[in-house]
Amino acid sequence: MRTVRFAHTSTGATVPPGVVPLPQAVDRAWAWGEATGRGVRVCVIDSGVDATHPLVGRGVALFAAAQAEPEGPWSVVPDTAGDVAGHGTACAGILHRVAPGCEITSVRVLTRNLRGSGEAMLAALEWAVDRGFPLVNMSLSTRKQPLKERLHDLADRAYFAGVTLVSAAHNSPVISYPWRFPSVISVGSHAVADPEYVELNPSPPVDVFGPGVNVEVPWPAGGTKVVSGNSFATPHVAGLCARILERHPRFRTPQLRQVLAAVADNVEGRQVRSRG
Repeated sequence: MRTVRFAHTSTGATVPPGVVPLPQAVDRAWAWGEATGRGVRVCVIDSGVDATHPLVGRGVALFAAAQAEPEGPWSVVPDTAGDVAGHGTACAGILHRVAPGCEITSVRVLTRNLRGSGEAMLAALEWAVDRGFPLVNMSLSTRKQPLKERLHDLADRAYFAGVTLVSAAHNSPVISYPWRFPSVISVGSHAVADPEYVELNPSPPVDVFGPGVNVEVPWPAGGTKVVSGNSFATPHVAGLCARILERHPRFRTPQLRQVLAAVADNVEGRQVRSRG
């Protein structure tokens, strides 16, 4: 008998049952129940976080993407600036509202006007993947085509490494990345106030919708603000993923996507829960 050797073939290995959301029915009690995301590490790549804000919670680790010299490479270093724009604090506050037990690490890549270098974003994401964060919240994207292939490769690397990227769809009808990559859980918005209300999108590339309209969020210097946008729907979904991972720590992106779809409130025939 001739032996065939080529890449990506089965080795006959068995799969532990904890890797697959079966055999019982997938409902919210099974998916996350009373879990708080305890011990699940989430990297928030954004504008930084005001770690002193009472609605964010203590213990946020602060880092930033930086260059040692103007034309030099980007690296991730400890940071003391906190949040320079408010956006990251809002996202971290939502994460801790939905999953109060998760452990947040902030990597600042955006400036005061919510712009930033694509190279900084790539450096931050590579840093998060190398450190094996189970979840990365990316409420940002880029339209720069020269970055597309490198970002795509990095998103795929995250996927294969068990690092789930939860990424906001652009608020405008434009093509940007990484949310359009199949290896990413992409998030748009709905207007239901319930923080656990999630909808499955029947028309990709957006995967799911989370609360993103008139959301009250923490803002730097101890304040709050009412905001709207896919940026703020994304940490709602990332928070639910953190709670799922506390209950099912061996899950990866495919299982998280499957569970979110299974518990979505807009699946036909499902009893609609309270809309808060």
